[in-house]
Amino acid sequence: MTANENLNTPAPHSGSPTRRRALRGLAAVAGGGALAAGLGSGTARAAGSAAVRTYVLVHGTHSAGAFWTAIGRELALRGHRVVAVDQPLHGTEKFIPKAYQTQDLRALATEASPVAALSLDDFERRVTRAVRRAARLGGPVVLVGHSMGGLSVSRVADAVPELLARICYMAAFCPSRSMPSLDDCASSPEGQQAVTPLRLAGDPGTLGVLRLNWRTTDRRELAVFKEMICANYSDAGFLRVLDGMQTDESMTAYGDRAVGRAGAWGRIPRTYLRFGKDRTVATALQDRMITEADALTPHNRFTVHDFPDSGHLGPEDPARVTDVLHSLPL
Repeated sequence: MTANENLNTPAPHSGSPTRRRALRGLAAVAGGGALAAGLGSGTARAAGSAAVRTYVLVHGTHSAGAFWTAIGRELALRGHRVVAVDQPLHGTEKFIPKAYQTQDLRALATEASPVAALSLDDFERRVTRAVRRAARLGGPVVLVGHSMGGLSVSRVADAVPELLARICYMAAFCPSRSMPSLDDCASSPEGQQAVTPLRLAGDPGTLGVLRLNWRTTDRRELAVFKEMICANYSDAGFLRVLDGMQTDESMTAYGDRAVGRAGAWGRIPRTYLRFGKDRTVATALQDRMITEADALTPHNRFTVHDFPDSGHLGPEDPARVTDVLHSLPL
């Protein structure tokens, strides 16, 4: 299996995206990171051996499978198979507005985006296909999502729980009955503790996407971006993060429901990587999502690993996260 799972893009959904307040959904705005596009496949053990795990890794909003490069490389070197999923119109197939390249800000505010047609159903299908292919190889499959990737984790785990040995949320959204979508999570009192951008590139209600100009030269905007996603990173590390970010994310996907059922999603062992200085998925929101999930399935609660000094992208040294993922009990 290849490391970056490039699958055929599903047909876009018709219809106009729902108009939402400009800043709703911003609590998942970060999720991009590493520049390298490829991850290695573990070959130290025979394919199909029960000792070999397959990690299916799902990126967050405005991001791509390349976010997982450093973590995936280390998992592969420890003998595991790794699949970093590119969601539709992300990563190797991402949409780049022409005006973003030229930095024509007036045109950037109005240029149409095919990302607006995407829904969470499209994201779920992409990840489910990767999980099914991974399961056919034999050995346990671990599904991991960062940030907005948690929506896909919940959806896929609810659809094919029999294919998954464990699910893991890394500072990720885990919607509940009281907060069934990312929009609802972000609009909660806890979610509103997040930091949001100073300005957007265009009106989300008109464009159908949340568009961010990561190439801004405004120092105030750049300072907010860094605080949002990786205040604990070096300046050089922050610039590498910006280079991997994508301008557009679907407003429809932000509003789609992603609540797991106790009898399906709720029967899979699950882990949460809690980042204590997260200014994107606020730590208080992480705690509420963990609490509400545990209340739904008190017999199967989250195992929580706390990273108290980490911002939304986690520690700049990926070894700390890799150590946890490598040692997850199955």
